[in-house]
Amino acid sequence: MKIKILAIESSCDDTSAAIVSDDGIILSNIIANQNVHIKYGGVVPELASRAHQQNIIPVVKFALEESKINKSDLNAIAYTRGPGLMGSLLVGTSFAKSLALALNIPIIEVNHLDAHIFANFIKEKISQKIPSFPFLCLTVSGGHTQISIVKSFSEIEIIGKTIDDAAGEAFDKTAKILGLPYPGGPLIDKYAKIGNPYAFKFAQPNIKDFDFSFSGLKTSILYFIKNKLNENREFVNNNLNDICASVQNSIVEILINKMILAIKHTGINQIALAGGVSANSGLREAFLTLNSTNPNIQTYIPKIQYCTDNAAMVAITAYYKYIDNKFGSQVDAPYSRQSTTNN
Repeated sequence: MKIKILAIESSCDDTSAAIVSDDGIILSNIIANQNVHIKYGGVVPELASRAHQQNIIPVVKFALEESKINKSDLNAIAYTRGPGLMGSLLVGTSFAKSLALALNIPIIEVNHLDAHIFANFIKEKISQKIPSFPFLCLTVSGGHTQISIVKSFSEIEIIGKTIDDAAGEAFDKTAKILGLPYPGGPLIDKYAKIGNPYAFKFAQPNIKDFDFSFSGLKTSILYFIKNKLNENREFVNNNLNDICASVQNSIVEILINKMILAIKHTGINQIALAGGVSANSGLREAFLTLNSTNPNIQTYIPKIQYCTDNAAMVAITAYYKYIDNKFGSQVDAPYSRQSTTNN
């Protein structure tokens, strides 16, 4: 069966289009970033949706050209239905539905968080190693932190989630406290590489089972920095690398400890990492260490280019939905929030 699917991702501030082909091979993955938000220190929803309107046609055009696919070759159009920013989602949803109508082909709606999980199935060659079901997945992004049991492409059980801030928010809010420009998470990772992760100790949350909390850690960091600056106005400048390394170590420790608990409780030894924060070098290293210290644990991490928001992850999710004949409808509306269980 010959399959050619165009996928569109527009859940936040990146406009992306990708083409997936036979055997789940990604032929192209084009991403247009939005630098307009930098001066505001965060994503401005109205500006994001306007930028999507400007970017979506050229991004789709480039994706088709790079994959050497004509519109007439497409079997379906996939798009991110949610969760995300409503204005941004509406741009991608409207474009996908319109193009599918014009080409008289089906549409496939994709959950954004499911797509992050199934980024672990993206293949650039047929022999590439991918997880088998069931496996545990730690999804870590700016808006979500959760642990799921992935039972199949259509059955995902969320067993743990954040009760307040997500891990990505903890990174970005810490960066703001330190006076670093937006987006601050990657900068913390950069400075952490040359800092001492044990230089400073911050409060660790005591949350039962597999749930997360990062608000207490954020508050601990805030008051620590305030107190140190009262003693020495140059404290942050003189200790930036060590502060970043210590913050990153604290966040990674929280995430890994919960993952270890989930492995012990479920008995599932295949584990995957997903979401924008899975691009963090400290988290990736700690995740791989789980495998090196326990050979029974098999770890899977997407390549860096498939960690942050991208259409390739939407495309691979849509590919398996297409095989199972799970198509969307022209009346499906986007949604901004995530439910507790995906089916």
